[in-house]
Amino acid sequence: MKDLFYFIRKMHHFAGMKLYINMSMTLFISLLDGIGIYLIVPLLSIIGIFNTNLDGIPLISLLQDFINSWSFELNLPMVLALYVMIVGGQALLQRSQTLLNAKILQGFIRRLRVETYQGLLQAKWEFFLRRRKSDFNHVMSNELGRVNYGTSLFLQMITSVLFTIIQIGLALWLSPMLTLVVLISGGLLALFGRRFIKKSKRIGEETTELSKYYFAGINDHFNGIKDIKSNRLEQSHIHWFKNLSRRMEDNFIQFGKMNSLSQLIYRLSSVVLVAGFVYLALEVFHTPPEELIVVILIFSRLWPRFISIQSNTEQLASNFPAFRAMRKLQMEYEADQELEDVTAVIKPHEFQMKYGIECRDVDYRYDSNSSVYALTDINVHIPANRMTAIVGKSGAGKSTLIDMLMGLIQPENGEVLIDGVSLRDDQQLLGLRGAIGYVAQDPFLFNESIRDNLKLVAPNADDAELWEALKFSAADEFIRKSPQGLDTIIGDRGIRLSGGERQRLVLARAILKRPSILVLDEATSALDSENERLIQEALELLKGKMTIIVIAHRLSTIRNADQVIVMEEGNVIQQGGYQQLSQESKGTFRQLLNYQTGVQA
Repeated sequence: MKDLFYFIRKMHHFAGMKLYINMSMTLFISLLDGIGIYLIVPLLSIIGIFNTNLDGIPLISLLQDFINSWSFELNLPMVLALYVMIVGGQALLQRSQTLLNAKILQGFIRRLRVETYQGLLQAKWEFFLRRRKSDFNHVMSNELGRVNYGTSLFLQMITSVLFTIIQIGLALWLSPMLTLVVLISGGLLALFGRRFIKKSKRIGEETTELSKYYFAGINDHFNGIKDIKSNRLEQSHIHWFKNLSRRMEDNFIQFGKMNSLSQLIYRLSSVVLVAGFVYLALEVFHTPPEELIVVILIFSRLWPRFISIQSNTEQLASNFPAFRAMRKLQMEYEADQELEDVTAVIKPHEFQMKYGIECRDVDYRYDSNSSVYALTDINVHIPANRMTAIVGKSGAGKSTLIDMLMGLIQPENGEVLIDGVSLRDDQQLLGLRGAIGYVAQDPFLFNESIRDNLKLVAPNADDAELWEALKFSAADEFIRKSPQGLDTIIGDRGIRLSGGERQRLVLARAILKRPSILVLDEATSALDSENERLIQEALELLKGKMTIIVIAHRLSTIRNADQVIVMEEGNVIQQGGYQQLSQESKGTFRQLLNYQTGVQA
């Protein structure tokens, strides 16, 4: 329940007075509904349609005295007109309340979406390394909707409970003994209904797990669709999907059966209760018929409220796991928050690095409970406006070191400094991020046009600047051959382009940003020899103008590097120039060169 109340407080903070107005309108509408039913029979009796003694009925007798003091007499059209005004006014209020309720709920879910999305983006890189990306999709789409629905249900329940209390008070005023009988019966049914609420919560937990499993599976399957198609794995994946869909169907039907059973019990009990109620009223308490009619009318409206409250409580309980999942995610990314304001980005030209990036006695491990370190005792200096290459076998720690240099991760021991200032300083970290142009080994592109993908980093760039960046990355030729040119849609993650074309396009995007630090993580691995040569020539032109950091398996691409760092098992084992390291016959760099050139040691 504490997670539910957390989101109720957030809605209160968001909506403020509108929330109370909305609840008051709902309550007033319910009262109008009750008044219309409560008054119709007595008013008809006042004008002589029914011959009923009303003197013993509270409120009605007062109303009768008030009407008798008028200089004119009520007639049927006037009574019916009054009834139409009450019910019509209720309908008009209902429309206004529905619109206000929709605005509050949609505004609240928008606030939750934005807060959650922003909180995720402000989390540290390690936060994403520990979690499945599909879990974020699941919470942002499925659980967020359930939280919004559950919050709305709770507010409706509060209004229903308030209305029910008022109706109970009115019934106690009319007939205390009969009302107590009904309340005791309702209380016993509520105790019996607790088992349904507990079962609803358990079913809700299963719903959350199945939904999470569904999102994860769909995400994995469509990320690997090429492997599925190539290896004829369609049948096994269809079988998986059918089984999961059947379990989700069973889960939904299970809740429906449970909810319908509780409703059936309440409805059957209401029939028995009304029969016993009438018997006690007439045979035991000798209740006057006119009073009995009004009390029955009230409880004919009141008892469905009991049924509705029970049903809403069950549905609310089934959504408790969504509240817990949403709150858990929020607490996790708040604990792993990296930057307070990711929007305060310093532009690349505002970041000036004079000396370079330095790692001093840096240790790092992904799991603080593990004894395995990804980086150990790293001491390196990346000089400004020079080209540094990082090489080594797979798993040597190259990408981890790059993440450390870009400030994506913070060292467990030691520190990373930019011109002598620690990267733990937010402004320094923001400046570094704003100044980096990063090209990954697995380039990421959006299912938009080439123009849109490029302008992500420079929204105000004109076509001339776009073509300049494309020419630099040797991507201009294949784009000019495309029928739509810059407006060519490239598909999900750029699937309509070859691997080399994707890498060249992402490289062009990085250059368009005009960074002061260019990081290439195996960015030329998918290029042919000709395009690789063109990229090398372009990088030569950039030397001295920006700091270039390259991870490379293909050592021929780093011949002109000013510095080469060789890594093995998380340690830096060699540093120096390309020619210097290639001549150290017993060095690891020389061995790597020999492997690639086919020369026997």
